[in-house]
Amino acid sequence: MDVQEVQKWLDELVVAKTGKHLNTLEQEVLTGIWDNAKYREIASRHYCSEANVKRVAGNLFKLVSEELGEKVNKSNFRAAMERYHISTNAGNFVQSKFEFVGGNINLCGESLHSGETAQNRSPSTTPDNLKPEKRHDLTSAPECDRRSNRTEELTTLKQWILGENSRIVTICGLSGIGKTTLARELVEQIKDNFDRAIWRSHGQFATLNSLTTNLIEFLSQPIVSRDAMGGRSRTRSATQLPAILDYLRSHSCPIVLDDMQEICASGEYAGTYLPEYENYGKFLKQIGRSAHKSCLLLLSWEQPIEMATVENRYCRTLQLQGLGESGGEILKSKGLRDEDRWLELIDLYGGNPSWLNIIASTIQELFNGSVTQLLSCPTVFLGDLERVLQEYYQRLSDSEKQVLIWLGSKDVAVDISRKPRNFPLSQPELWKAVQSLKRRCLVEKVTESEASRFILQPVIKEFAKNLSQQVSG
Repeated sequence: MDVQEVQKWLDELVVAKTGKHLNTLEQEVLTGIWDNAKYREIASRHYCSEANVKRVAGNLFKLVSEELGEKVNKSNFRAAMERYHISTNAGNFVQSKFEFVGGNINLCGESLHSGETAQNRSPSTTPDNLKPEKRHDLTSAPECDRRSNRTEELTTLKQWILGENSRIVTICGLSGIGKTTLARELVEQIKDNFDRAIWRSHGQFATLNSLTTNLIEFLSQPIVSRDAMGGRSRTRSATQLPAILDYLRSHSCPIVLDDMQEICASGEYAGTYLPEYENYGKFLKQIGRSAHKSCLLLLSWEQPIEMATVENRYCRTLQLQGLGESGGEILKSKGLRDEDRWLELIDLYGGNPSWLNIIASTIQELFNGSVTQLLSCPTVFLGDLERVLQEYYQRLSDSEKQVLIWLGSKDVAVDISRKPRNFPLSQPELWKAVQSLKRRCLVEKVTESEASRFILQPVIKEFAKNLSQQVSG
């Protein structure tokens, strides 16, 4: 058994006794006790006093002791719950539904009389037959395109979310690389494993509060459960749950938040929040460290600072790379010629689906579909891509701009362990700028003889060279 099963059982017990659900602090205390954390550690994580944590824990132990008929405290809580789990039908333990009516505990509307237990009830009257109605809100999502050819990435993401129960997954990458397309296909494949599924774009909400309010409104809609045998149905409102975390614990739900780069400031290092969005940092930390049944899926040009510095089974990041040979489908759809040189073109433009569409249109417009004619150009042709890259450049800090131009002058991958002579930045500033550029997916790290080196993609390198000429001119 795990802590989520215990939380579910104890939440139902608290509802039966008090008419209220476990609040966020009670859930945090329960999780900490289950993990054998000290009271002061739990208090520190939840920004409250140790005395308050002890008070909450004492109240929970009292309820459990009365229910189990034995003295339960911090030292024996986990063992007592595991014994109870073994001695009780596992399905009934997890699924039992309590109601407090007239001083008696009812199980799905039927009274539990003295001496009667969940084990000796008829299987036909247990709530195991009740199936929650699924509810999906994907109105803000694009149409699902199953031609993305991202099988490996989909497998990885499904393992993180379904296999490892990751709480936050970030898909980051350059604009047009296919983050939204990949996430849409992922949600289509996994949504039936969850009670709910929701897709939102950050641009729809001016503040974190407006976003969480919208999520709560969706998650708090009445839950309708139906008897799988065609019998009774019931509705339960979750409106009394006070915080977004409570809803994420009550419902299993993938929540997609697109365009998350919009909460980050221009002219600063990657992941620096705009002043009005600084509370996102605390929000993401809370979602990542707290036990719940849902997954926050973030789509962004750059990693939020919390995700960049914390990587574990509960917080994962996929830096999306370009397409390989499958990029040929784009070139084919554009009617390009010289198929034997398609892979060269795909590599030159980083396999970015959006960039390939743009350059393929240029090839048709200028060269009647001849890939060979474009590739005969001695430099990488940017054309309309220059405007796209300029948008990225405007987001960079001054240090990043200097490093990008410097890397654009190098024909081979660069070792940054020692800064070049006369370079205007200090060694720490150089490292910080390269790190930030990597978090924006603007530089690539390669390993040579066990040493890390950094290089720009051909398109970004050409853009950086053009910038250098403008500066020197």
